[in-house]
Amino acid sequence: MNDVLSLILAGGRGTRLEPLTRDRSKPAVPFGGAYRIIDFTLSNCINSGLRRVLLLTQYKAASLDRHIDVGWKFLYRELNEFIDVVPPEQRIGESWYRATADAVYQNIYTLERYQPKYVLILSGDHVYMMDYRPLLAQHIESGAVATLACLPMELEYSRHFGVIQVDGAWRVQKFIEKPARVEPMPDDPRRFLASMGIYVFDARVLYELLCADATKPNSSHDFGKDILPSIIGTHLVQAYPFRDPGTGATQYWRDVGTIEAYYEANMDLVAVKPELNLYNQTWPIHTYMPPWPPAKTVFTTTGGPDRRAGELLGSVACAGSIISGGRVKRSLLSYNVRVNSWAEVEDSVLFEGVEIGRHAKVRRAIIDKHVRVPEGARIGWDPDEDRANGCTVAEGGIVVVPKAIVPEGQRMETCIST
Repeated sequence: MNDVLSLILAGGRGTRLEPLTRDRSKPAVPFGGAYRIIDFTLSNCINSGLRRVLLLTQYKAASLDRHIDVGWKFLYRELNEFIDVVPPEQRIGESWYRATADAVYQNIYTLERYQPKYVLILSGDHVYMMDYRPLLAQHIESGAVATLACLPMELEYSRHFGVIQVDGAWRVQKFIEKPARVEPMPDDPRRFLASMGIYVFDARVLYELLCADATKPNSSHDFGKDILPSIIGTHLVQAYPFRDPGTGATQYWRDVGTIEAYYEANMDLVAVKPELNLYNQTWPIHTYMPPWPPAKTVFTTTGGPDRRAGELLGSVACAGSIISGGRVKRSLLSYNVRVNSWAEVEDSVLFEGVEIGRHAKVRRAIIDKHVRVPEGARIGWDPDEDRANGCTVAEGGIVVVPKAIVPEGQRMETCIST
């Protein structure tokens, strides 16, 4: 694996995830209570034996930089192992990264310094568990100049993904970036073959393609729109299906680029048998774990008008959380969350430091860090009321409360915590 350099693209704006991305990049958004989105791609690299990793950042990267610094500095530079954050430097010109291919092109001198034989290009904003070694093995064995990871996707999502068409030997015949309509796979009338944004390139070929693309005045300098479609007719480009090696079934992979997709992926984790098994010790997801004490529930009173019970049902609660006489159902609680007496939280995602006041009711909501929900408040019951309180109501009805500190007795409003 010393011939492979892993390159993670983590500089996108993430506008479709606002307000969660108002103050952080998309890869730095918390996920699953204990993690950041970037932890999944980084853990896949480490678990696959890939320990030479460059992380290309750009927009709102401060929290991502801090997370890498406190949680991912355990490799040994003396053994040629590293996870290096690479901010944009405008070394080649005066522009910032214009698209995915341009981001790699602007760092071509950095890539050449490590002298890789193969470059594995990854996205830092997807949630999945994948061993990259079979992908790399297929790439080398096939003799392809590029190999694209892919999986079946329902037809209605074609406008969000690159569409791959292959022959019987999985050679790519066509690549179309985010078309409004697409032809289904020959053996599945309901689905198409979607690109996962995971590419393996022979390093020398990649450098040549990037340099040639940089001089094209009409190019958007993007892998999906420009680089890949331009080489399919002249080079061998292979597709790699992301399947379970034992059963052949399509594996779990989610693009969490919208509020709805992000919410649904989080809620997948509270299923009795979640498709994404975070308890699989053979494929651990690494992250920074703060030194909070274990989560607990307190107050169990069974009768009388003062009845209250600390209940946690079908949910995930991280260290430091206290369900103090409140009720939590089908929800994810991050670190140091407090749910006070008679409060109700249902089908929701609560970030670190959130406090739910007494008698408050929260449902189908995502609440960002350090929000204090006042006593008796309601979230997720009346969209107009939620908007008036400074919340974002997504198209599917999910309410997002932005990062804030709300003084007791005042309505919720956006104010950045210190």
